[in-house]
Amino acid sequence: MDEGAREGAYARAGVDVAKVRAIQGSLAAVLASTFRTRRGKFGKPALAIGHYGGLIDIGGGRLLSLHTDGVGTKVLLAQEMRKFDTVGIDCVAMTVNDLICLGSEPVALLDYMALEREDDALVAQLSRGLVAGAQDAGAAIVGGETAIVGDLLKGVDGYGFDLVSMGVGVVKAASLVDGGSIRAGDAVVGVASSGLHSNGYTLARRIVKGMPMDEPVEELGETLGEALLKPTRIYVRPTLRALKRREVHGIAHITGGAFAKLTRLVGERRLEFSIELPAGGAPPIFGLLQREGRLSDSEMLSTFNMGVGLCVVAPPAEAEALVRDYRRAGFEAGRVGTVKRGRGVVVGATRVA
Repeated sequence: MDEGAREGAYARAGVDVAKVRAIQGSLAAVLASTFRTRRGKFGKPALAIGHYGGLIDIGGGRLLSLHTDGVGTKVLLAQEMRKFDTVGIDCVAMTVNDLICLGSEPVALLDYMALEREDDALVAQLSRGLVAGAQDAGAAIVGGETAIVGDLLKGVDGYGFDLVSMGVGVVKAASLVDGGSIRAGDAVVGVASSGLHSNGYTLARRIVKGMPMDEPVEELGETLGEALLKPTRIYVRPTLRALKRREVHGIAHITGGAFAKLTRLVGERRLEFSIELPAGGAPPIFGLLQREGRLSDSEMLSTFNMGVGLCVVAPPAEAEALVRDYRRAGFEAGRVGTVKRGRGVVVGATRVA
């Protein structure tokens, strides 16, 4: 199936992934021109734009990793349901999970909270989630910014807000995990997601529009609202432990663009990720969205994480040990793929990149 057909449903909902990638590529090319401002100085960039974070050299064989991310249109569901205590977890997770994809330990965060109007109760709930996420990740929130931008943000019934975090991590240059050591024959271990996490909500919201959010749904075992607002899992602690004990060649946080994210790890190298997702392994919310949205398998695999929130690429001899490490930490995991000669990503019989 061609790129346009594969991404048709998401594009019709308002997000054309192919165009977004093109914009990102153009933006990266422009921003990279600023690298020369630090040439030969402290804090010079140590990685090209386009991976899971930026890197700067701080000397002594150490690198700082930097990343920023937000919750996206999931905040609109929170506004509709008047439930704000978990989206702070999402905000932290989207940043720290990307930082660990470079093998770096998240150490500090800043938050940016934009509000339609002053609302102490809303801020208190958002802060509760931010704190819970930071504690889970072992990172400190050392500051941030709050802005009242009513002329800019118009949310649901006056509850408009946006939430973004910026994170800093640290890694020894010798311990950097950037995918450069990935080779044909490596295994791909998948670590389970809790649900949609914080991606694909522009499409998901369109599918569930008009459906009751607070009534139990038998196939979900919970209400639709609970399934959709389930916070993003934070993979920091078990991944850092695994990095100390195992040989890991690459880590991919499965977010926007879904499994196509794996291509970040190998760039233009002729390597292909062959993924086989376990039957029945995805949380039931994905089946509901596919049925109600009449989405093809290709559209699902190009938009949603399908139950796998993190992929860890390692030598095949390490795969079972990695699975055990994550399971001991309370995360379901299993081998889901292999690296082969070729290019792109194939999930089952579907090429997604």
